Amino acid sequence: MKILIINGPNLNLLGKREPEIYGNKTFEDILEGLKMQYPNVTLEYFQSNVEGELINKLHQAGFDHDGIILNAGAYTHTSVAIGDAVKGIKTPVVEVHISNTFSRESFRHVSYISPNAQGVILGFGMQSYALAIQSFLM
Repeated sequence: MKILIINGPNLNLLGKREPEIYGNKTFEDILEGLKMQYPNVTLEYFQSNVEGELINKLHQAGFDHDGIILNAGAYTHTSVAIGDAVKGIKTPVVEVHISNTFSRESFRHVSYISPNAQGVILGFGMQSYALAIQSFLM
């Protein structure tokens, strides 16, 4: 099984940014733990702060991977284009968020990705990524 994890804007600052919400580990630390937890899954990782790069990566991986885990960060709530990219690819996408977006500002209650995603996992911290991997293994 081959799964791509895509993280959007500001998620390169995990471990430094708002540790009360996002914790103190970098995503690279989390990824190493996921690789150890799921040794039979090929996990690839991509992060960008640029909307077009996220769309290009979805297009690139969207026909030859078994799954995509997408945390589009704030683009979740603003990008019709990323939502359309998810809709246009064959590979199933699970939308993830580290925080519970419904317990935050009201603008975070809207997702342009969710209608086209296989599922949504939010509010379980970094464990949200492991839950998304498990959803592809079911």
